[in-house]
Amino acid sequence: MEGLLGKPAPGSIDLTLVSEWQDGEVRRIEDCLAGEEPLEIRVNGRPLSVTMRTPGHDFELAAGFLLTEGIIEGRERIGSIRHGGRAGKPNPNIVDVRLEGFDAKPARRNFHAASGCGICGKARIGDVRRRGMRAPNPELRIDPGVLCELPDRLRSAQAIFGHTGGLHAAGLFDSRGELLTAREDIGRHNAVDKAIGWALLANRVPLSDAVLAVSGRGGFEIVQKCLAAGAPVLASVSAPSGLAVKLAREFGLTLIGFLRGRRFVLYSGEQRVLTAPESAGRHGIGT
Repeated sequence: MEGLLGKPAPGSIDLTLVSEWQDGEVRRIEDCLAGEEPLEIRVNGRPLSVTMRTPGHDFELAAGFLLTEGIIEGRERIGSIRHGGRAGKPNPNIVDVRLEGFDAKPARRNFHAASGCGICGKARIGDVRRRGMRAPNPELRIDPGVLCELPDRLRSAQAIFGHTGGLHAAGLFDSRGELLTAREDIGRHNAVDKAIGWALLANRVPLSDAVLAVSGRGGFEIVQKCLAAGAPVLASVSAPSGLAVKLAREFGLTLIGFLRGRRFVLYSGEQRVLTAPESAGRHGIGT
């Protein structure tokens, strides 16, 4: 697992002295905090967006962001990714992606994206929904028992969370439950973009045989990112929103919530998880 995450990036963990109160006693201890820094994403040298993120895997974050925002459709559009800044002095908080035939003006966001927001900076309601989404692979099947193991497998891959307790995680698994990659970030949408960006740069998109597991809730923006990457299954340990369920059902995505212990709730696409006898009589789920 450690090899998938690598060493924590500089700035991903901050150390500070704090006062701890316990049972009437106070002591000074050193505490670990999740790092948070702004990342400016540029395309062909022009600013596109600023997002608050935990430093680390920033090239993957930028690539995943461009894909899930609908700015690119695949890896072939990316010529290079590098840090911005002056010659000889790269700035770790600037990533410049070189794309062929791209005009940054129409796609530029108006505001920065906070760490808890996946759609901050959209100027119009019509911009919230990504264009060109397609129904994911209908043939994938995953055993319910395998699904139940994913949260623990994802947690065991969260190296920074173990120190700070303050990060979201996103993991990509195959249908056998084997972890392909896991990424952490203070923003849940950034964690997803980092995982998807890893797949994009590795030429593994669309993720037609993969499951995306997230440590937070399955909101609309997470469902949309999952569809953009072509993953047929999204599993979260928390609840989805009504709009997320509506979008998942529209495109036939398998959406799973409250994945905890030996229980989960299927909101859409139950045919990828349940056998015919199990799904009989469960009218209204996934329709």
